[in-house]
Amino acid sequence: MAEGDNKSSNQLAAETASLEEQLQGWGEVILVADKILRWERLWFPPALIGVVSFAFLMIYYLDPSVLSGVSCFVMFLCLSDYLVPALAPRIFGSNKWTTEQQQRFHEICSNLVKTRRRIVGWWKRLFTLKEEKPKMYFMTMLCSLAVVAWVGQQVHNLFLTYLIVCFLLLFPGLNQHGIITKYMGMAKREVNKLLKQKEKKNE
Repeated sequence: MAEGDNKSSNQLAAETASLEEQLQGWGEVILVADKILRWERLWFPPALIGVVSFAFLMIYYLDPSVLSGVSCFVMFLCLSDYLVPALAPRIFGSNKWTTEQQQRFHEICSNLVKTRRRIVGWWKRLFTLKEEKPKMYFMTMLCSLAVVAWVGQQVHNLFLTYLIVCFLLLFPGLNQHGIITKYMGMAKREVNKLLKQKEKKNE
């Protein structure tokens, strides 16, 4: 068991080091984005929502085709990948990082690797469920996709995308400040109350 844990830890460290090397040119930008996403200042959340709202209003106003929208987005990614590593040191100052900054950058990369592992783990569990319990797998997939299709039919695509993007960008801050844990706890308590009421009625 200890060997397995050591192997997993070594693999995590190796993947984190590899990701750090790949993202080294984005280091300053990632640290600034981390501060914004974790709401280090009170005005960060409304500013974040304001920027996202402006971007989506521009998309709504320009109404580009899917092909044009995807092309512009990929073009933006390519330009960022080329310009950010070259311009970031000039914008944010010296290339020399403090120990605190390097440690935070390491933590961010480690969290990204762990998140990627969780997603891969969920994906593997899904295929395990397909092999072990095919009926449950197909029923779960059909019901889930039917609900998603119904929501997509009821809500405008762009507005739904806007809500998803806002939630994803606010999620780190919500998690950092314990808001998600608080409301998840409230939801669990309400569910437990309902279950207890049903048990009493059945008795």
